[in-house]
Amino acid sequence: MAIHAAIREPVGAPIRALGYMVIGSDRLEDWDGFATRLLGMQRVDRGAGMRAFRMDDRSQRLLVARGAAPATIGWEVADAAALDALAARLEAAGTPVAWGSRALAAERQVTALITFRDPQGTPLEAFHGGQRAETPFSPGRPISGFRTGPLGMGHAVLHVADADALLPFYRDLLGFGVTDWSRKPYPLYFFHVNGRHHSFAMVGSGRSGLHHFMVELGSLDDVGQGHDIARMEEGRLAYGLGRHTNDWMTSFYANTPSGFFVEYGWGARVVDPATWQPHETHDGPSLWGHERYHLPEEGRARMRALAMDAAARGVRVPDPAPPPLAAVCGWADAVIGRE
Repeated sequence: MAIHAAIREPVGAPIRALGYMVIGSDRLEDWDGFATRLLGMQRVDRGAGMRAFRMDDRSQRLLVARGAAPATIGWEVADAAALDALAARLEAAGTPVAWGSRALAAERQVTALITFRDPQGTPLEAFHGGQRAETPFSPGRPISGFRTGPLGMGHAVLHVADADALLPFYRDLLGFGVTDWSRKPYPLYFFHVNGRHHSFAMVGSGRSGLHHFMVELGSLDDVGQGHDIARMEEGRLAYGLGRHTNDWMTSFYANTPSGFFVEYGWGARVVDPATWQPHETHDGPSLWGHERYHLPEEGRARMRALAMDAAARGVRVPDPAPPPLAAVCGWADAVIGRE
C-alpha cells in the first residue's frame, strides 16, 4: 500500500502520555501477587471487587476490576480544555464519545474523563487531572523505581486484525506520531506521544485484544532480578531476556493472570518528537534473546532466524544512557527533595 510512503507527523496531538491501564479480571488475588511480588508495584485499597496499584507519586496506575472490559487504555491530556477539544475532534470524525460520571472519575482517580472506542472496538479513555498520592511510593519488592513522569506509565501494544486500516485513527485523529514500522514477521506500527520511543503500538496479527503493556525500571538489576523471580514460577516467563532493535530496551515478558503479557524493561531510548523522522525497520523485533517460550517450535524458530540474521549482519545499537531516574520519576523527585 502507498500508505507507508506517506507516514507523517500529525499536527496538534492532544494526548501526552499513557496514564493508566484498567484490566477486567476475576483473578484479583493472582493479580495481587503478580503486580507486587514480580513487578514491584504497590497495592492500594480501592474496595471490594477491585485492586489498584501504584508505580510512582500518582494514586494509581493499574486498576484490576471484576466486570470491567478485558483491557482499557487510559490516555492523559493536559487539562480540561484539551479534553473538551479531543472530545469534539472525535465526535466530528464520527466516533461516539461519552463523558465519564463522577463515580467513574473517582474510580479512575482523575478529575474528568471521556470514554470511546477505536474502530476495532478497543475501549479507550482520555482524562485530565490524575490524582497524586498523599504518601510516598512504597514498592512491593526492592526496586530502584519506575520510569514514569512525563513519559507516562509505559506503553501498550494491541493485537489488531488490520494495522493499516487502523493507522488513520491513531495517527490522524488521536494525533499519535509514527516512530517506525516494519512488515516482518507481521505488520507493526510504533507511535510516540512524548519522548518515550513508543507509548502505543499495534501488531497486525489478525487477532484483537491486548498483546502487552510495558513498564520500565530504573536499573538493569531490577529487570534481571525480576527475570529470576519469573523463572521460579512454572509458566510465568513468556519471553526470555533480550534486547529490542528499535527502542533498544533490554527486557523480558511475563504471562499475566489475564493471559496477555507484561514487558519488564530497562534502558529504552528517548526520542525528540519535534525532529523525529518516521522510518521503516528491517532488522526484526529483537537484536538478541527474547526467546518466545509461549510459541510452538515453528514460531520460535522463525523469531530466532530473524535475530540470527541481524547478528550475521553485525547490527548494533548504542549502549543505553537513559536520563537520571529523578528526571522522569515523580516518586524519585520527592525522595531526593526530602533528602
